[in-house]
Amino acid sequence: MNAVLLFPVPQEAESVSNEGRVSVIIPARNEEANIETAVRSVTAQQDVREIIVVDDQSTDRTPQILEGLKAEIPALEVVHIKTLPAGWMGKNHALATAAKLATGEWLLLTDADTQHFSGSLEVLLDRAEREHVDMLSISPRQEMRSAWEKALIPMVYIWLSGQYRFEDVSDPRSPAAAANGQYILVRRGIYERVGGHAAIRDAVLEDVRLAQHVKSAGGRLLFLPGAAWVQTRMYRSLGEMWLGWTKNLYLLSGRNLRRLLTTVAELGFLDLLPLLAFFGFILLGGLGGQSVRCLLGALGSAVIAAVRHAAYARRLRALGFDRGLSKYRSLGALLFSLLLLNSARVYRHRRTVEWKGRIYSIDD
Repeated sequence: MNAVLLFPVPQEAESVSNEGRVSVIIPARNEEANIETAVRSVTAQQDVREIIVVDDQSTDRTPQILEGLKAEIPALEVVHIKTLPAGWMGKNHALATAAKLATGEWLLLTDADTQHFSGSLEVLLDRAEREHVDMLSISPRQEMRSAWEKALIPMVYIWLSGQYRFEDVSDPRSPAAAANGQYILVRRGIYERVGGHAAIRDAVLEDVRLAQHVKSAGGRLLFLPGAAWVQTRMYRSLGEMWLGWTKNLYLLSGRNLRRLLTTVAELGFLDLLPLLAFFGFILLGGLGGQSVRCLLGALGSAVIAAVRHAAYARRLRALGFDRGLSKYRSLGALLFSLLLLNSARVYRHRRTVEWKGRIYSIDD
């Protein structure tokens, strides 16, 4: 899953020109580990008019890193936000603030933890224009290092591929609408026409809501697998991952508790129970139980587990993940089940979510 990034550092800063058509917007809150790589990777792209990074009250070294980059990259503009107005999600406010300053024909909304491969914007902008697309979004390659990431993230994305099918979102005849906020390339005209992020200021899933507004307004969406163009590492710890997916999963299920519980039941009965049953039958047989029945039970459990394992490996490959990640399937099923239940609990009972050190109230 690793990729080589091809962007020279000093020379590429000179390639950014105010003749470009794309304003790149990057919201950043405590992103000292990521922001320099993100900025340099978009600086290396063709057709970039300006890069607007919004420092959203960072308390780490993000502001200092950005000030250092400004001296090297003339097209980089840094905006420092001092307060978050009531009723706004932090990311939405940052994006709306930058969009008011942007002058490009297109806006590229991208996260501070993304790495844009050489030539990616040129390819995607050309495709959007050739196909008369108003908003193009991709699902980037996921960089995963820890066992927690390798277990959970592929399983979540496989689930998401069923919730938001690329072909349905991209079909003008389908009501399905979705986007991935890690990479959204949108025409400035339609962004402003639908009210931009000011119209969805309190949305937790701002990417999906923006896509819904664009499609409802008659805009054309294009949603693609994007492993060839952009890479991201979403979370660097289990704690971050727990908070992030708790914030998103219930909403990504469409607030449909029945659908969510059905997913949990499927994971339990088809992914976790066969494994537990296999070891249970082996243990019972070893303790002198009915050996033939225990053997048959163990074989039946093993067959179910093997079938699920093979199906999971195929789906991993179809989404561009390494099939070897299938060995983390059982751990992923357990984590995903717990997160789905926790996300439902938070939205239905606690009614607040935490992200990036902020607590947000949530409404139905």
